[in-house]
Amino acid sequence: MATPTATSAQRERTVSLREVGPARRGTREDEVVVAVSPAFAGHFSRTIVDVPHAEVLRQLLAGIEEQGVTARVIRVRDTADLAALAHLGAKLSGSGICVGVLSRGTTIIHQKDLPRLSNLELFPQSPLLDAAVFRMIGSNAAQYAKGESPQPVPTRNDQMARPRWQAKAALLHLKEFECIEAGQGPVEVEPVFESGNAG
Repeated sequence: MATPTATSAQRERTVSLREVGPARRGTREDEVVVAVSPAFAGHFSRTIVDVPHAEVLRQLLAGIEEQGVTARVIRVRDTADLAALAHLGAKLSGSGICVGVLSRGTTIIHQKDLPRLSNLELFPQSPLLDAAVFRMIGSNAAQYAKGESPQPVPTRNDQMARPRWQAKAALLHLKEFECIEAGQGPVEVEPVFESGNAG
């Protein structure tokens, strides 16, 4: 099975995350929080298989909005642990639902009432996640926020993905941890999308 890659159109799009202020508990019951890790769309701009972070966010947000649900993006600065940042995001979400994303692309859908190490859906094989999967993840998160029970996002399984990508994943993990700002609370951010010039 081939590893997904970004298209040239996706490669042109960039995103920056403009800080709005401290992330607070949402009051809208129709809200899903997307919680990104410290280096997402900052130190790093692409997943482990070069899907631009702009495309990851664009697809997650589109999947949420297509379900008629509001999305809010926060950056968790004091951890790069996926379960921890998603659980925090779920506690800040008006609906109690959060999509957590690490820079390398590993993703989770979490709910505030679940233990931190539990989840609604987990997508641990980041090399197998592409734009279409991220959109379905956003859609499912929105459906959970509406109190529905969607079918889990179909996931591919490639037993060679782990050994093939393990060294790069370890390096990305270490770099992500270098971006942690200990003791700093989460911030609400506004994604600013731009289209780059093709060279």
